[in-house]
Amino acid sequence: MKYLSLAGIFLGSTFLFACDDAVELPKPQSLSANEQLVAHSNEFRPEVIKIADNIHVAVGYGLANSILIEGEDGTVIVDTMESVETAKKVKAEFDKITDKPVKGIIYTHNHADHILGSAVFAGDDNPDVYSYETTPEHIDHILQVLRPTIYKRAMRQFGSLLSDGDVINAGIGPFLDSGPTIKVDLVRPTKTFSGDMAEIEVAGIKMELHFAPGETPDQLFVWLPDQKILLPGDNFYRSFPNLYAIRGTAYRDVMDWVKSLDKMRAMKPEILVPSHTRPIYGEAEIFQTLTDYRDAIQFVHDQTIRAMNNGLTVDEIVERVTLPPHLAEKPYLQEFYGRVDWSVRSIFSGYLGWFGGNATNLQKLPKRQQADYMAELAGGIEKLREQATTAAAEGHAQWALQLADNLLAIDLQDNIASDVRRQALLSLAESEISANGRNYYLTQALEQDGFKIVQPDPFNITAKMLADFPIAQFMQAMRVSLDSDKAADVDTVIGFEFTDTGETFGIHVRKGIAEVTTGFPENLDASLKTDSLVWKEILAKRRNPAVAFASGDVDINGSIIDMLAFLSLFAPPET
Repeated sequence: MKYLSLAGIFLGSTFLFACDDAVELPKPQSLSANEQLVAHSNEFRPEVIKIADNIHVAVGYGLANSILIEGEDGTVIVDTMESVETAKKVKAEFDKITDKPVKGIIYTHNHADHILGSAVFAGDDNPDVYSYETTPEHIDHILQVLRPTIYKRAMRQFGSLLSDGDVINAGIGPFLDSGPTIKVDLVRPTKTFSGDMAEIEVAGIKMELHFAPGETPDQLFVWLPDQKILLPGDNFYRSFPNLYAIRGTAYRDVMDWVKSLDKMRAMKPEILVPSHTRPIYGEAEIFQTLTDYRDAIQFVHDQTIRAMNNGLTVDEIVERVTLPPHLAEKPYLQEFYGRVDWSVRSIFSGYLGWFGGNATNLQKLPKRQQADYMAELAGGIEKLREQATTAAAEGHAQWALQLADNLLAIDLQDNIASDVRRQALLSLAESEISANGRNYYLTQALEQDGFKIVQPDPFNITAKMLADFPIAQFMQAMRVSLDSDKAADVDTVIGFEFTDTGETFGIHVRKGIAEVTTGFPENLDASLKTDSLVWKEILAKRRNPAVAFASGDVDINGSIIDMLAFLSLFAPPET
């Protein structure tokens, strides 16, 4: 494998990831990089590509593409970038093409890089916003229940807090414009559909929206029958697909993905315009490309299942399942984003769960105890430390990393082990073909040196966007913020009444459990009445609860001190 210096290599458009005063961007680490990954950056050179007289796609301005379709008296935007800043840049380019108002916005799915710049495109035009019926639910789930952990892991996967000198690309785009103070602004879907397909006409443009679960369970593709142009969303891009995302994701039903690709093949499109990477032209080439893509996914799935049925463990299957040569050589199946081995692990877990079948793993030793035994086996901590440093020096980066983890489980302040771990992570990053893997290694190397990933600024979304989220989602999200240790001896019921929506809720904190119910509870200890936006701002840390309680913005039936004590049970997640 050859590696290239980053100096002088085209890295896409210039970009910075803004952070607050508590976070400084690290200096570039002057690393080499996988040659194929570096060359892949050419896929993302910034350009607005003319697909047809009325269709243009903006590539290379952010992680995802945005697609402009011009109609008789307005336009449709398919996918809207990941931030206000990237959306503004794309909109400025689209405004050079047409000044017609935006009549419709289509979300191909719920991922942030396709939806969080939508308000920029919508402006004052008040367009209809189309999605599949489950997209709003997925948006709410990620942004409310799982946002803290998804955010931190996404920052690692996409390298969003690395110096731009260390970011080669993001595998399916030049970068993800995300960070603690990056602004986002979402317009929620206003028109959704269920079933397999919906025919719509916007500004005289006839389109078909086809339900096509794949990378996400709410995915759709857009078919323009009069022009035989297909917009596949994220079910195709020029990389081995992300059958599992290391930022963390629920199991992706890969055979649903295959079926969706088959639906697209059946359309026999003449132009394919993905929401990541560049367009493909020609019916025959597109058909072959989509065939190879679905075959690669099915091959990994079927051979993983076959090995499972033969009694192999997941680690054994990872060693055996690789793409056959006729697929492995295809440029659009290189592992720039997803990887085959990660996919095997996800498929195994998706079918059988966490237990691999070996009884040894039913009750694994605690991490510290296993590390102590490892040190004893090596002849003491000092001998284990020597083994780790020797492994690193001899280029056995993965083994050095695992040994360092054992040493740090014994003593988190072990400076030698910390340095071994950092160097091993950097070494693995240099050879990694997947942008996701490289970025994750590099970010964790920085964290090993004390770099902290801070949660987003609570003011990085607009008040309107905050107001548009259902209050029910905020109430349900409180459950997973409860500090069970602090609440271990608490048994109290609080009622909530929201004057603007007419909704009522109860929260019963019962010895480490927070049960959230709809409707006002009968036997309560205290209650509060307020506007739902006020409560959202308190939970989002945009408003001081003590000030809100004392000012009368929140009407408390009970003791303000007791209510503040109740709220303190719902501690923010550790970062």
